Amino acid sequence: MDNWQRILQVARREHRIIRNRPLYFMGSVGVIVFCAIFFLTFLHGGLPHDIPIGLVDEDYSTTSRNFCQQLDATQLGEVIHYDSFAAAREDMISGKISAVCVIPEGMNEDIQAFRQPKITFYINGLYFVSGALAWKDLLTMVNLTNGAVQRQVFRAKGYNDDQIMGLIRPIDIDTHQIGNVTTNYNYYLTGILLPGILEMIVILVFIYSLGAELKFSTSRHLLETSGNSIVTALSGKLMVWTLIFSVIGFALIMLLYHWLHFPMKGIVFNMYIAMFLMILASEALAIFIIEMLPVPRLALSIGALYSVLGFSLSGFTLPIEAMPPYIQGLAAAFPLRHYYLFYVQEAIFGAGFAGWWKEVIWLLCFLFVPLLGLKRLKNAYIHQNFPKE
Repeated sequence: MDNWQRILQVARREHRIIRNRPLYFMGSVGVIVFCAIFFLTFLHGGLPHDIPIGLVDEDYSTTSRNFCQQLDATQLGEVIHYDSFAAAREDMISGKISAVCVIPEGMNEDIQAFRQPKITFYINGLYFVSGALAWKDLLTMVNLTNGAVQRQVFRAKGYNDDQIMGLIRPIDIDTHQIGNVTTNYNYYLTGILLPGILEMIVILVFIYSLGAELKFSTSRHLLETSGNSIVTALSGKLMVWTLIFSVIGFALIMLLYHWLHFPMKGIVFNMYIAMFLMILASEALAIFIIEMLPVPRLALSIGALYSVLGFSLSGFTLPIEAMPPYIQGLAAAFPLRHYYLFYVQEAIFGAGFAGWWKEVIWLLCFLFVPLLGLKRLKNAYIHQNFPKE
């Protein structure tokens, strides 16, 4: 029997195991389907809106009422009126509102007398997104109110509107939000979160697939089927799981860029390449983890920790350049980091091969990592002398 036939035998054996254990289906297809539905539904609106903002108006003037109406009319904020700061503070502590704005008594009189009144904000920083958006909304409204007051003063002095705008805003800002013009959180987060979750699934499920041979003492049968070759055994398993994970990954790319029309300046086909390479790199790391720790429980724990760190060190939430130098170097050890850089160059900038060829080399380098521990894994499969629980 030649080596190719043994690989097919291992692949058929793996297919039978997957078919007889629903855990594999639920842990791969079930999890990614649930996460896709959850994130795409949760972020369907693109940008959070109607964020509850508490407002305490101690002035009760025309200016303060106009400020309240304008703040409530914005898309981001929904004003909830309070009679006292104590009541608003209590609701912010309990999480019912994201911010409190206090308009001081005598604000309108101070404006008329040029005494520069102070409007106080209290932002709940524990909820990062809602707190940041509430801060942005309040600051925008205060700046607009400040501009409106200055405009009335300059009109009273006889200036025309062009002169007034030159005095109020001498420098105009021309903003270009590359790749996400509408500030859609769905585009910003889901495009990396779902591939990151798939990377986690690949690592954990494949670690479990390899570790289950030790857990259920079937590793010797696996080696017997493969002709006592650990390379053949891994090749047969990889043949099945790479096909399954690739189908899932390609479905994600099709869902995001074909059906939901996520921003794509480059070629969608190149994203299929990035997804396939990330899957291969994740499988290689799963093999390496089980080689170094041929104990299913410990290997799964390390795999989960490694996968979660990949989200933080990919750079899509906090730029890697803003992290300490030793963390910047560590980020290269995560396939999701290279997938993200590939995505930026292809989907956002449309740079093509010239922009992402380095990331392809990095992802291919992960494929050589399992060579470091093949003998160790084979010995574990033969002797079965590691804890199974």
